[in-house]
Amino acid sequence: MYAALNSAFLSSRKSLIWGVMRIVHDQQAAEDLAQETYLRARKAIENGPIEHLEAFLHQTARNLAIDHLRRHAITGAVVSYDIPESETANVATPAPSPEETLIQRERLALLYSALSRLPKRAQTVWILSRIEKWPYPKIAEHLGVSPNTVYNDLKMAIGHCHDALEKADRS
Repeated sequence: MYAALNSAFLSSRKSLIWGVMRIVHDQQAAEDLAQETYLRARKAIENGPIEHLEAFLHQTARNLAIDHLRRHAITGAVVSYDIPESETANVATPAPSPEETLIQRERLALLYSALSRLPKRAQTVWILSRIEKWPYPKIAEHLGVSPNTVYNDLKMAIGHCHDALEKADRS
């Protein structure tokens, strides 16, 4: 089944590469497309015999070369690999700026400071609720208090932190 394909491909390999090369003007791409031609022909043979095998190989190679050119034209219109660094230096990055990082670190330090001035149970409630994502009933059971007490401690902690950050923003 594949013997005829192997023979036809090997005998016309150079002419396939040359024909593709005339279209794509790239030796490596031409060789890759010739290999792809063989794979496509092998897959086509699985569906049934091919009458004019050599013509099929040449037509498949030509179609692959044209598709390669189209993809290259589309990619080339969107992607350019020879852009000078001076043009890419002003492209925004999704990473925060050094100033923004510093501001957020200062705000985090203020938050820790505000939390440290709270009673121990309120600190624990805030950590379990906001960091560990525990529900109020679980926190209440863990601390041996009512869910209402957890709610009030969390309300106090959030208010205290909010006030500390708001005060820092005003100054």
